[in-house]
Amino acid sequence: METHFQKELQQLKEDLLKMAALVEEAINMAVQSLVKTDSDLAKKTFEGEDKINDMELAIDDSCLKLLALRHPMAADLRFITSAMKIITDLERMGDQAVNIAERAISLNQEPQLKPYIDIPKMAEITQSMVKDVLDAFVNQDPKLARSVCERDDLVDGLNDQVFRELLTFMMSDPQTVTRAVHLMIVCRCLERIADHATNLAEDVIFMLDARVIKHHADVKKEGEGNIS
Repeated sequence: METHFQKELQQLKEDLLKMAALVEEAINMAVQSLVKTDSDLAKKTFEGEDKINDMELAIDDSCLKLLALRHPMAADLRFITSAMKIITDLERMGDQAVNIAERAISLNQEPQLKPYIDIPKMAEITQSMVKDVLDAFVNQDPKLARSVCERDDLVDGLNDQVFRELLTFMMSDPQTVTRAVHLMIVCRCLERIADHATNLAEDVIFMLDARVIKHHADVKKEGEGNIS
């Protein structure tokens, strides 16, 4: 029979997924508000921020109660502590989505500086990272989590590429500076969301394999073991 503790853990997982769905929706709305020049859609991103923040507080409280009252061990302990880290990254992703929406509202009031090509590519990769890390968490798939970490470099590369292009606009025409800076901030927000997705992937790997890969710690440890 399923114990009360197991039901509490299942509820925790469901709450995490609900929070993640809200964050995923916020990111999508924020990016689409820019691409489609839809400021009303950007404003909807703001409406979801309070829900995300409330869920972070509620889940954190649930985790603390589980730790205090249930004294979990091994895999269950890793699951709960990972959940506490995950909600922090999810909340910060929500903040970055709001930042994108704010920039979109400003940009939508001006003529478009350049066709939006690389930014949607960044957004597509970033959103796939968020989706896949959640799937990795639900399906207990460390291999998928590792693939999320690998995609972070793609987002970083696009961010650098767009930065250089926008810098050229700014140097050739001072009137483009404000719009270019807004777009740089949008790219930076997407890059930060990708970083948070990578953090989540590292937490999932730790939860499933009890292995720390942050800062390539697993590689360093193996290297230390080979020293004679």
